[in-house]
Amino acid sequence: MSDRAALLKGIRAWLAFFVVCLVLSGATAFPLVHELRWAEDLLRSLSAPEHLPALMDWIERVSQGLETADAEYPFLLYGTDWLAFAHLVIAVAFHGPYRDPVRNVWVVEFGMIACAGVIPLALICGPVRGIPFWWSVIDMAFGVFGVIPLYVVRRKIKRLEALTPHTTPALVTRGRPA
Repeated sequence: MSDRAALLKGIRAWLAFFVVCLVLSGATAFPLVHELRWAEDLLRSLSAPEHLPALMDWIERVSQGLETADAEYPFLLYGTDWLAFAHLVIAVAFHGPYRDPVRNVWVVEFGMIACAGVIPLALICGPVRGIPFWWSVIDMAFGVFGVIPLYVVRRKIKRLEALTPHTTPALVTRGRPA
């Protein structure tokens, strides 16, 4: 296998991994009420209330909030539907670098910028919304861990670009080649 083919295979594998994680992350924003019920049950079965009381208190509070919103103000959960949709749409954008990594490296760079943006968002909006700091750290981890495969992909794309022969387009003057 040539270096170019090996790089392309590696790029596509990392992109597929990133897209799967992005889709899963987005898809989990749809069934929040049910997920919190499952999380509470799981944590209780693992004796979390005794060992991690702060975590259990937070999960119970979030669950109660979601249950109330779902029962009395279901339109509020529409916002998380849009969050899920945004994840799915962003995942589709990575089809471009999958097909033509060199031409679409900007999508990978955009993703890296978005991952970096998770950190100030969590640090600013977390306290404003009353989110415990340790939960904001978990949110920030999505940006930190998300940027890792994108960084690997970008490095591989730059190596692929260096192996790709470049052709300089002919200058065109008044419809004729110069």
